[in-house]
Amino acid sequence: MYTERRSVFPGAVVWQKTAAAGEAAILPDGCMDLIWMNGDVVVAGPDSRPYLTRNREGDRYVGLRCSPGTLPDLLGTPAEELANLRVPLDEVLSDRATAEFLGRIVDEADPGRALEEFVRSRAVLGPPPDGRISVIVGLLEQQTSIREVADRIGVGERHLHRLCRRQFGYGPKMLARILRLQSALGLAGSSIPAAQAAGMAGFADQAHLIREAHDLTGRTFGQLVTA
Repeated sequence: MYTERRSVFPGAVVWQKTAAAGEAAILPDGCMDLIWMNGDVVVAGPDSRPYLTRNREGDRYVGLRCSPGTLPDLLGTPAEELANLRVPLDEVLSDRATAEFLGRIVDEADPGRALEEFVRSRAVLGPPPDGRISVIVGLLEQQTSIREVADRIGVGERHLHRLCRRQFGYGPKMLARILRLQSALGLAGSSIPAAQAAGMAGFADQAHLIREAHDLTGRTFGQLVTA
């Protein structure tokens, strides 16, 4: 069973999942999460491929999924150092406030709310958000060319690539591919035919969507929609 709600932290979503026994694949979505698992908290880095988990029946997870590029600055760690990894929070942050938070959340009745408050406190104490990050995401969601994205935020393409690796874990081209596939999945999940979803999401045609789905996830687009 899976549920989610909009977080009080801007751009984030609080989700809960009670797992069935067996293996599950987490698809790339451009985001990073903080995940509470049986009292422990891990940082889920940005994925460029499906991340496989093995669950026991009834395992409970509560997560805060932050919008692309948000969490690295709050954690003080470049996203590329966490790419395709799940790392205990206390290995990323070793300050006193984090240790106290981890001590409290073990017995927290509402782990989702605790995760929100922790991230909000980091945002208050941390550096101001880089306004370029949301601009980059918005432009790449529209399948804007890399050159134009760089021009729009006033940097060169190499600088843009470094910035994206630091904030998203991979370069702008990979992020654009992931965002485009997620857009197509969202459209298809709303009962829009795959061919139409492909065009609306920015793919050249349905065949292009099918190839990208397989390249990024190892599954057919139909399997992803019905999963």
